[in-house]
Amino acid sequence: MENASARNLWGDYLDTHLEDVFVDTPKVIHFCDNEDDANTCAKLVISDKKKATSHSLLGLQYRNEKLPKIGDFTIVTDWAGKAQCIIKTTEVKLKPFFSIDAEYAKIEGEGDKSLATWKKTHWEYYLRELEPFGRLPRESMIVVCEKFEKVFEK
Repeated sequence: MENASARNLWGDYLDTHLEDVFVDTPKVIHFCDNEDDANTCAKLVISDKKKATSHSLLGLQYRNEKLPKIGDFTIVTDWAGKAQCIIKTTEVKLKPFFSIDAEYAKIEGEGDKSLATWKKTHWEYYLRELEPFGRLPRESMIVVCEKFEKVFEK
């Protein structure tokens, strides 16, 4: 793990959770593709308001990233890379964009937590995410709905 603050946070977590000492090294991420949203989302996770995230399956495939799986640990950073907390994946479901419901939008915890806001902000994000690959989002595209719990913060 190259990020020193993430490495330190993971070490602090392992000091009191020896049962996880042999799990795969967590990935280190910030949410979103801009500073304001990344920092806001990190704060929402810390305050237990954000408990899910939504990847486009196409984006993961184009970037050669693995699908998240139950039990994965992730270190969430702010935009600058400072580790904020550790989350653990509790559920992963693949759903078409059009089938995302209000309950899921609320769990994701962003904006006013409405389905309309979720669809608008995610559609805009998926447009930006897929543009370098010459692709556009579609209502039928698969969204990787990942639920998680915050397991550690300093």
